[in-house]
Amino acid sequence: MGGFFGAVSSRDVVSDVFFGVDYHSHLGPRRGGMVLYDSQKGYHRQIHNIESTPFRTKFAKDLSDFSGCSGIGCISDSDPQPLLVRSHLGLYAITTVGIINNAEALVEEYFSDHGHQFMAMSSGAVNESELIAALINQKDSLAEGIRHAQDVIEGSATMLILQEDRIIAARDKLGRLPVLIGRNEEGCCVSFESFAYRKLGYADAYELGPGEIVEVRSDGWKTLLAAGDKMRICAFLWSYYGYPNSNYEGINVECMRCRNGEIMAQDELDAGTLPEVDLVAGMPDSGIPHAIGYANCTHKPFARPFVKYTPTWARSFMGSDQVVRNQVAEMKQIPVPELIRDKKLLLVDDSIVRGTQLGETVDLLYSNGAKEVHMRSACPPLAYSCKYLNFSRNKSEMDLLVRRIITELEGETGLAHIDEYTDRRTARGQKLLERICQQFGFNSMGFQSLEGLLQAIGMDADRVCTYCWTGKE
Repeated sequence: MGGFFGAVSSRDVVSDVFFGVDYHSHLGPRRGGMVLYDSQKGYHRQIHNIESTPFRTKFAKDLSDFSGCSGIGCISDSDPQPLLVRSHLGLYAITTVGIINNAEALVEEYFSDHGHQFMAMSSGAVNESELIAALINQKDSLAEGIRHAQDVIEGSATMLILQEDRIIAARDKLGRLPVLIGRNEEGCCVSFESFAYRKLGYADAYELGPGEIVEVRSDGWKTLLAAGDKMRICAFLWSYYGYPNSNYEGINVECMRCRNGEIMAQDELDAGTLPEVDLVAGMPDSGIPHAIGYANCTHKPFARPFVKYTPTWARSFMGSDQVVRNQVAEMKQIPVPELIRDKKLLLVDDSIVRGTQLGETVDLLYSNGAKEVHMRSACPPLAYSCKYLNFSRNKSEMDLLVRRIITELEGETGLAHIDEYTDRRTARGQKLLERICQQFGFNSMGFQSLEGLLQAIGMDADRVCTYCWTGKE
């Protein structure tokens, strides 16, 4: 994923940008960056690799070098950024969040002459932020250029641009990610996560609409290009990668997750499929509120039969390869044997993507004396890799657990029946659940329905992106 934070004020904002960006570190970071503008010194930028060292630790030593009343920073899951760009539009800094699926085609179409070159990553891929900047520079203003870039990009592009004492914030055309403005007596900030600026003394002020482009200065903001009518905000903001304290489109993450667990449990109560269990538990951390909702609805005790050791371990998906990620995940889960031994346990996870850690979790519980293990996923079966954001993107869609099991059951011809396999009410849907139980040793398996998830979010279904479950745009 990735995230960003920017501030412009009548006072120095180095501390605000530093802590604001750090509050986005839960978004799967690989690199972090900051750039500040000082009217006397100009721009100062720093980028660090933060795969094994937290943003705060890595950048703390740089703070004395920074100064300025305006600045932006980012947590990036791929490209080094923010970038400093010089063009006929002036000198500016840019940071982006999203994905470009047609990057090579855009380079070929717009920049195939000998006068253009791009910074490449170690894989040879183009730095996407640089490509977006090159597309922006084709127009006569930053706002026009941003809209041009968003029009030709297949994927999504949400961004911040810093140009001296102003920040231009642009939300993706379909609003797949949020962009929020906070305000205090001295200035304004722009953020992905709302809690980040609240902790820094800013109050909620404005949330950009889909495709809206806004200029932010210390004394306020103005819309440069109006929002569109169509929205496809990512449902995973609420179910998984959004932080519990954040609000998107006025809907709090933690409240949605508890409501989601309640809906899932009520569906099981109504269907008579609720198993007899001693405890309900959540997979740390984002599965916990879903489990609390489930436990509250079923009146089953909520407990933590294992806890996550977080002081030194980075997030499990941040490792350089799957073997490392699995090892880190295993090291982090510490059992509480007294809450496992001779117990029938029901676990709720936020989602099941590849299923690589399910086996280890079951082994952990059974090796500590669990009598039964029942598994619930707080979202529907993931059947499609996301093509709009850097989330659930895999080398192959066959990395997804659901697709692997479908091919085991029916070969590649089974993929023509994905809709049936992901619907628990069908015979194929029941076979999917049975095979998952057989493969991982669960006593029962269940997924939240798409209808239940959308009900928990509480937005019109046509304004929420559910591509990873339905394959429909």
